[in-house]
Amino acid sequence: MKLYGALLSPFVRKVAVIATEKGISWDLARGGPGSTDPEFLAASPLGKIPAIDDDGFTLADSSAIAFYLDAKYPEPKLLPDAAQLRGKAVFWDEFADTVLGASGLKILFNRLVGPKLLKTGGDESIALQGEAELPRWVDWLEGEVPAEGWLLGDTFSLADIAVASTFRTLAYVGHGVNADLRPNTAAWFARVAERPAWAAVAAREEPIAARIMAM
Repeated sequence: MKLYGALLSPFVRKVAVIATEKGISWDLARGGPGSTDPEFLAASPLGKIPAIDDDGFTLADSSAIAFYLDAKYPEPKLLPDAAQLRGKAVFWDEFADTVLGASGLKILFNRLVGPKLLKTGGDESIALQGEAELPRWVDWLEGEVPAEGWLLGDTFSLADIAVASTFRTLAYVGHGVNADLRPNTAAWFARVAERPAWAAVAAREEPIAARIMAM
C-alpha cells in the first residue's frame, strides 16, 4: 500500500500504525498541500494528507482510511462491532482530529511546519492561541483516561491510536504528555507506545524527525 504524507503528521501516523497493526505493508510517498504530483492528486483530490493507493483503490482522509482498512483487513479489529464501543471509538477519533488537534496544530504549524518545512514562517499569535486552548482539553482527558487498559476499556482501538498520535506530534513542539501534571494520560500513552506496531512506526519516523528538528 502506498501512503502519501509525512509521519510527523498525526493523521498520517494514525494510518501507518493502523496498517502496521494489521500487518499491511506500506511505503511512504510524497504529498501534501501545494503538491502538483498527479498521482498524489488522483488519490487526494483536496490535496490533503494522508491519502492511500491500495492496489489501485485510492482514498484520502485519515478517518475514512481507518474505516476502509478495518473493513477490508478485519484482523485485528480496531473499530469494535458493539454499538456503544464503536460510537465511542468514532468520538475519540473526532476528538483527536478536530478538538485536541485543532488547538495543537495551531502551535505545530506556526512553530514547526511553516518555519522549517514550508519556509513560509509562522504566526506566533496563533501559536499562543493554541497554547491557551490546549490545557482545557488535556485536563479533561486526564480525568477520562482509565488507570489500566485503553480508552474503550479492554479493547485497543482506533481511539487510542488517534489520540496518542496527536500527542506524539505535539511533543515536537514541547506539548507532549506531561507525566508530572497528567500521570494517568502518561501511563496510558506509555502503554500505547509499547505496542509493537507503534514502536515499528516510531522507528521509521525518528530519523526523519531528527533531520527536520535539526533544520
